[in-house]
Amino acid sequence: MRAMTAADIPAVHALEVRLFPSDAWPERMFHEELAQARTRAYWVVEDDGGIVAYCGLMCVLPLADVQTIAVVPEREGRGIGTALLNRLVAEAGSRGAQDVLLEVRADNPRAQALYVRFGFEQIHVRRGYYPGGVDALIMRKTLLGASDEGRGGGHATA
Repeated sequence: MRAMTAADIPAVHALEVRLFPSDAWPERMFHEELAQARTRAYWVVEDDGGIVAYCGLMCVLPLADVQTIAVVPEREGRGIGTALLNRLVAEAGSRGAQDVLLEVRADNPRAQALYVRFGFEQIHVRRGYYPGGVDALIMRKTLLGASDEGRGGGHATA
């Protein structure tokens, strides 16, 4: 895992379109996100010379928000999603966030299960949020304190 750079954006965007065809971010959005380093952090995972996963976090205290997390289907079940979520939660804590929020599709039980293992709890439902009328589950993990270590515990295509 390493920090995402502007040079990674074409490959990340290609994955975004593949993994989220109905609601993929436009490529320019990744550029805009990387340009906001004070409040954003993004990572990629490479395997066999190509990007197989990526994630991003927005942190505007006291909250952090998981902007995106994705793992190619061929690499699911190998701990990559867990590693990405660990990184996001650790980054939120190191920046002083009190809570980490995320949205997950109501029809994605695999991601929901990962988030629950990490101590996220569902706090709200946004009805019809995703294309096709799929609800978004809003989940929150409360961090114990800005200086606590090891907040993992047990995250959107992971």
